[in-house]
Amino acid sequence: MSEPIKNRYEFVILFDVENGNPNGDPDAGNMPRVDPETGLGLVTDVCLKRKIRSYVETVKEDTTGYRIYIKDGVPLNRSDAEAYAALDVTEKTVKDTKKADPTLDEKIRNWMCANFYDIRTFGAVMTTFVKAALNCGQVRGPVQLGFARSVEPIVPQEVTITRVAITTEADAEKKGTEMGRKYIVPYGLYRCEGYISANLARKTTGFSEEDLELLWHAILNMFENDHSAARGKMAVRELIVFRHDSELGCAPAWKLFDMVKIERTHPDDPSPARGYGDYRITVDETSLPTGVTCRRLG
Repeated sequence: MSEPIKNRYEFVILFDVENGNPNGDPDAGNMPRVDPETGLGLVTDVCLKRKIRSYVETVKEDTTGYRIYIKDGVPLNRSDAEAYAALDVTEKTVKDTKKADPTLDEKIRNWMCANFYDIRTFGAVMTTFVKAALNCGQVRGPVQLGFARSVEPIVPQEVTITRVAITTEADAEKKGTEMGRKYIVPYGLYRCEGYISANLARKTTGFSEEDLELLWHAILNMFENDHSAARGKMAVRELIVFRHDSELGCAPAWKLFDMVKIERTHPDDPSPARGYGDYRITVDETSLPTGVTCRRLG
């Protein structure tokens, strides 16, 4: 693996949805998530990280060093056990081995970071106590995402649909169709803010420049291999990256985020936005703090 990154980063992801449900809320019948106080749409960090993981898994196809720890159909204990096997310890011998080698916990954690991209990136809790006690430690990842929030309030729509797929034989004798529902956001532009700590990358996971470039590609393409009728038309429109000239940073993150302005292209138009062209995105690069540069991708 190459050297860990040496610079702190903050970034802003701008993505939109058209006639789709970007992130259903299971507590509300899978309707699009909404902040009840403001009406702004929400997409959780967990949802976005799932898209990034899926993209890396698709591109790398379990290449050594780029496997995914949190994935569908693979119990966490199975991956944890691989670390034990690689270091020639078992659940029965691990206590005695730790007495002989006090660095064993660190070796196990480092093995997990070296082999799983998402652990190296987002961190993970790798301590499970279900029958077998497999403890690979806990890792705080250098890359952190917040919730995405829509720029303007959204109005989720409930669309009634008719389907010809009848559920049971008894129902098939009485009717030829069934009614169903799906929820959509006609249009919404969402903004998500993220952070990358070079300090954590150096001290803990070894997140490298190659990992960073893969992360940028994964963010820009996280919806491209994940299209579905339920999610409608989703796309990352722009990725705005702030790079600091030092490991600990040269300015507070909030000051950089405040430089990204999103305004309506025609402020006097009262009609709701229905496309990315209805917005103008600007970054006040002339006021960037000393030691900070800005790159716009997308």
